[in-house]
Amino acid sequence: MVTAIIAAGGRGGRMGGDRPKQLLQLGGVTILQRSVAVFDRCGQVDEIVLVVPPGLAGDTSLASTPDGTPLRVVPGGARRQDSVARGFDVSSSSAEIIVIHDAARPLCPTEVIIRTIESASRHGAAIAALSALDTVKQRAAGDGQFVGRTLARQSIALAQTPQAFRREVLAEAIRCGRRGVEATDEAVLAERAGHRVAIVEGDPRNIKITTQRDLSIARRLLEETMMTGRIGFGYDVHRLVQGRPLVLGGIRIPYDYGLAGHSDADAVCHAVADAILGAAASGDIGRHFPDTDPRWEGASSIELLRAVVDLVRSRGFVVVNLDVVVVAEHPKIGPHADRMCEAVASAVGIEPEAVSIKGKTNEGMDATGRGEAIATHAVAMVRML
Repeated sequence: MVTAIIAAGGRGGRMGGDRPKQLLQLGGVTILQRSVAVFDRCGQVDEIVLVVPPGLAGDTSLASTPDGTPLRVVPGGARRQDSVARGFDVSSSSAEIIVIHDAARPLCPTEVIIRTIESASRHGAAIAALSALDTVKQRAAGDGQFVGRTLARQSIALAQTPQAFRREVLAEAIRCGRRGVEATDEAVLAERAGHRVAIVEGDPRNIKITTQRDLSIARRLLEETMMTGRIGFGYDVHRLVQGRPLVLGGIRIPYDYGLAGHSDADAVCHAVADAILGAAASGDIGRHFPDTDPRWEGASSIELLRAVVDLVRSRGFVVVNLDVVVVAEHPKIGPHADRMCEAVASAVGIEPEAVSIKGKTNEGMDATGRGEAIATHAVAMVRML
């Protein structure tokens, strides 16, 4: 089991303003929520402990985990190391690896988290870090106006978070800190406790937002990601049966047969929802709305689609456009396509012109070709907020 402790207990005085910097907006989502979302969608993380300023510990709106990772919010301490220690105290005792991350690093790529976890599992402790690219000078003693010596840059690593530890290693590091050792990160405490700390490759995008300039840089990095967009693919198929209404794309279509399913079996909405979730790397509708849950029996799939859009938005994504192909011998999709586009667009929050829905037949082949089922393929593009 892996627990992530997100350290968000500071006030961010160097940022200025009257709000903690982690609550500032970055592309329509708070810095804090973006940092939580990174770990929520990391499949190797089983639990998140969020450490916040004491006055905010009771605010349940600070962050959410749409992917379902258990989240616990606790008040921080006077120093960063005190906050991490409090997070460690409430972490699950079955967690073998503890990952620590600064909430002020909201753009950390998932692969950096995974590298750090895997290295800590092998070596006991690991940090993400960047190699120094510039020549590194150490200031001379005194007022620091002169160079004391030049350091070999190949020996320099610029530490980032996440930092990960086997549970017993971090426990010793925290005990070291509680004995009075001051440290800027837990790796220092682990070193003081006698442990070797491995280094894995960090990422230049994983910047720490400390000043207004850092926030401007983060916004530019986010804009670059937004411009590229992300693509997801969805597919759904349902049998046609008597005694059920036929609902496709959020509208009811006159026909003698309907689609069998736990909800209203709207294959268009299901395929679109899976495409959107796929583009945001957020699982599938079966994970979020399982057919074993009685709450979704007979549910409107257009409403499930709205919930999916809200979910990916909480992770910092919005839908750009959709392309859908409905494979059915009967009924003909063309006469209903415009209304379907309007209904789906309304649910997703985009213009109807950004939604394409078209019908195809399967030329008499397989179950769809024999008129026994209707299948839907969908492609979605999303971008970051």
